[in-house]
Amino acid sequence: MELQKSSAHTKSTYTFLLVTGIILVAFNLRPAITSLGPLVGMIQEDVGLAHWSAGLLMSLPLIVFALMSPIVPKLANRLTNERTLLIGLILLLIGLGIRSIPMTFFLFSGTLLVGAGIAIGNVLLPAVCKDKFPHKFGLMTSVYSTSMGLIASLASGVSVPLAEGLTLGWQGALIVWGIPVVAAILVWVFLLKFNQGSQKDANRISSSSSQIWRSPLAWQIAIFMGFQSFLFYVTISWLPEILHSHGMSMGAAGWMLSFTQIVGLPASFFIPVIAGRFRSQIWIACMLSLCSLVGYGGLLLGSSYPIFIVSIVFIGIGLGGSFPLALSYIGLRARNGAQAAELSGMAQSTGYILAAVGPLFIGYLFDKTHMWTIPLITLIITSVLVMLFGMLSGRNRYV
Repeated sequence: MELQKSSAHTKSTYTFLLVTGIILVAFNLRPAITSLGPLVGMIQEDVGLAHWSAGLLMSLPLIVFALMSPIVPKLANRLTNERTLLIGLILLLIGLGIRSIPMTFFLFSGTLLVGAGIAIGNVLLPAVCKDKFPHKFGLMTSVYSTSMGLIASLASGVSVPLAEGLTLGWQGALIVWGIPVVAAILVWVFLLKFNQGSQKDANRISSSSSQIWRSPLAWQIAIFMGFQSFLFYVTISWLPEILHSHGMSMGAAGWMLSFTQIVGLPASFFIPVIAGRFRSQIWIACMLSLCSLVGYGGLLLGSSYPIFIVSIVFIGIGLGGSFPLALSYIGLRARNGAQAAELSGMAQSTGYILAAVGPLFIGYLFDKTHMWTIPLITLIITSVLVMLFGMLSGRNRYV
């Protein structure tokens, strides 16, 4: 009896730590990127970057995501999910420190490490949820995607106040996000002691790799993830500048970016839960993309603050729901945790190639035209593609 109680207590402790660890990893998958957009003007002025160079800086983590994502499942296969996630967090912490040095070389090299650390968490969290919580995958996806959105919106909103109000400068405003990384590292160090067979499960991963890359459905999910990520990272990179061009202060524009992500939090929580209750998610993908179309159309055609605020609400709902829907597809279209890891790696690798083009390409278009009209038309076209591939991915099939 005492042995059973001890075993139950150990399992309960492990589950609590695992959920806490998942949430803390989720906390660290966005702030290092979303905190950058509102500060990019200060960085450009201090370091001397053109718009296209600033776009490259914001695209760089996405390029690393694309390169790292296929490698992560194989790394986890050798080291276990827990050890691999811990390595990712350590890389992220080192990258945040290096990136705060106001020199172009350190700015870009630190961002490379930040991208590598985040890529590991991006790939493994859906696999961990599918593996450890197979019957509560939708709920766990909701919990961690909402956690991502919450801290991301906070990072966008407080970046300028931290830099200017607390006189930390852009360097201090970026490095402050090392605090939640340290908290996550401590929890995952404890989780290593409760490793419950991740290695055994991971050994099944490699067997499904070649099949995933030949699956049309996997490619549809990857392209859907890519185009919705294109919209998200362009928005967090350039929305403050777009609003500033309409006369809004950069501080207010940063909070508008924060508001965009806060508006998306309910969608971020409920979409995976709703998606898990239906065999087909076609209608969900359609509705979310329509929100994005209305939002970017409002930014293009609008001329007043009320229209911009309504547009931001629609963009927030569209973006807030599309990313967790993409994560849900990884679990819903995979048969087990091993297959989910491979699908996650493949989808995020090819998907983030598309996403990486976003901030750089939009910055280039602005440099060429000196107007936001063509960039916004590009986002509207991209929203149509998100709708198409989201609906294709939403069909009731397995990869």
